[in-house]
Amino acid sequence: MTTAKNPAARPTRRRRERAALPLLLGPSVLLIAVFVIAPAAYGVYLGLTNTQLTGFAARDPQFVGLENFRNLLGSADFLESLGRTGEFVLWSAIIGQTVLGMLAALLLRQKWLRGKGLFGALMLLPMVVPEVVASLTWASVLSSESDGTFNRLLGLFGSGAAAPLQEYPMASVILINVWRGIAFAMIMFQAALEDVPDELIEASRMDGASALQVFRHITLPLIRGPVFLYLLLTTITTVGVFGLVYFLTQGGPGQDTEITSIYIFQSAFKYSQIGLGSAASVILLILLTILGMTYARLAKVEV
Repeated sequence: MTTAKNPAARPTRRRRERAALPLLLGPSVLLIAVFVIAPAAYGVYLGLTNTQLTGFAARDPQFVGLENFRNLLGSADFLESLGRTGEFVLWSAIIGQTVLGMLAALLLRQKWLRGKGLFGALMLLPMVVPEVVASLTWASVLSSESDGTFNRLLGLFGSGAAAPLQEYPMASVILINVWRGIAFAMIMFQAALEDVPDELIEASRMDGASALQVFRHITLPLIRGPVFLYLLLTTITTVGVFGLVYFLTQGGPGQDTEITSIYIFQSAFKYSQIGLGSAASVILLILLTILGMTYARLAKVEV
C-alpha cells in the first residue's frame, strides 16, 4: 500500500533549507570578509592617505585623495614595472607554463610512454620545493663566480665563465618560474583531459584526422573552460610572485627585473611610503580584476 506525498510538506522543507543556508555559508562568508574584503578595503584606505613608516606622516597621516594614484600613473618607474610584470606573466605563465604543462599532460596520456610514475614525480618536484630554497639554489647554480654549477659545466666544454642573472636577468627569472609552474599546469590539464571521451578521439583518427587536428578541433574546445580557469589562476599567482625574483635579483641589475610586486615592496618598506605602495597594490588589483573578467568571458563559464 502506497501513501501519497503531502504537497504541504514541500514549502516547509524549502523554508528549513533557506533557514539553514546562512548557517552553512556563514563561516565561509566570515572568513572571506575578515581575510579578503577587510584587508582590501584597508589597502584602498591607505592608498588615499600619505601614510609612512617614519616621520610626521607616520604619526599623523593625512587624507590626500587620489594624489598617490595620479603620481603613480605619471611615474615612468611604476608604468615600466607594469610592463615588466606583463612580460613576466606572458612568457612564464601564459606561454611557458601553459604550453609545457599541456605537453606534459598529453605525454602522460600516451600508452607507449614508460616510467610514467618517474616522469610525473620529476615534474612535480619543483612544485614541492619552497620558493626561498628554489631561489637561493638557482642563485647559486647561476652564480657568476667560477665555482658556480653553471660555470663549472661550461668549463667542461672549454667555455669561459658566464653571468646569466646579470647578462640575461629577465630571461633567467622567466625560465626559473616556468620550471616551478609546469607541475601545477600539468595537474590541471591532466584532470581536464580525463573528461575527453576516448571514443571521440578514436573516431576522429579513423576519419583521417592528424594528432594536431584532433587536439585543435576536438580536445582543446572540450577543455576550454579548465584552460581559461588555469590561465586565470596562474596569472594571479604570477603577478603576485615576489620571493623568487627578490632572492634571485632583488629587482636588478638596475631595474631590469623590477616587477610591480618588487616596486610595491620597495615603495612601502624601503622608502617607507606605505600610502604610495598601497595605491600601487590597488591599481594592480583593478588590472587583475579586469583581466579575470576577460578570462571568464572568453571561457564562457561562470566563475
